Amino acid sequence: MIFESHAHYDDEAFDEDRDELLVSLKEHGIGTVINVGASLDSCKTTAELMEKYSFIYGAIGVHPSETGELNEENFEWLRSRCDLSKTVAVGEIGLDYHWPEPEPAVQKVWFERQLQMAREVKLPVIIHSREAAKDTLDIMQALHAEEIGGVIHCYSYTKETAREYLNMDYYFGIGGVVTFQNARKLKEAVEYIPMEKILLETDSPYLAPEPNRGRRNSSLNLPYVAEAVAQIKGISYDEVVEITEKNARNLFRLQRQHSHDRNIAIL
Repeated sequence: MIFESHAHYDDEAFDEDRDELLVSLKEHGIGTVINVGASLDSCKTTAELMEKYSFIYGAIGVHPSETGELNEENFEWLRSRCDLSKTVAVGEIGLDYHWPEPEPAVQKVWFERQLQMAREVKLPVIIHSREAAKDTLDIMQALHAEEIGGVIHCYSYTKETAREYLNMDYYFGIGGVVTFQNARKLKEAVEYIPMEKILLETDSPYLAPEPNRGRRNSSLNLPYVAEAVAQIKGISYDEVVEITEKNARNLFRLQRQHSHDRNIAIL
């Protein structure tokens, strides 16, 4: 079964058909989903999705573009959500310099605080880094993020930068962009990164792969991503699905069997 390592099913883009879509995933070969928080509100709705659907797990964190809403009081609330039994990561956190707000200084403060939070609660991190390659890597190295572990979501940098993250033993989230004709740099990175460090993701509802580019994305498009990775790596589609599922289960510490003590059913 395909493991969806990064989606935002709390997004309003799914308000009209969320339940229908999520219920259909299993019959389309999607076995497990990580729903990723991006704001305080989305962390609340992520917790609701985790509770409602047995196959959905959650990441709790505030996206760099939303860090302006953080203060000491709500940061404590955020930390408390990490104690939920189906919270498996802190994320998505990081730096995003594409937009001018919030200013980089604010983003850096809360990136560091959330990295430290992940260390304290002993969860891996899901890293968002856009147009901020050097600063992201500098902070992660300074805070010894290799001791925390995690995944670089929607990896978009060079294979040289990938080498730095491989040295920290990080995973790489590969999504729809790998299917784009002009994604030469990403395809070179995917060719370079060992299969044992690749996760499949969509970032739904964003970044739909070819042939659905520009439309609302969902986990139903993951086979296109898996096929692209298979072609780049010169292995079978089934091998990509099997290896990336194993990788995700290792990172997020999810077992295959039913876990009675945590009241979690894994499909």
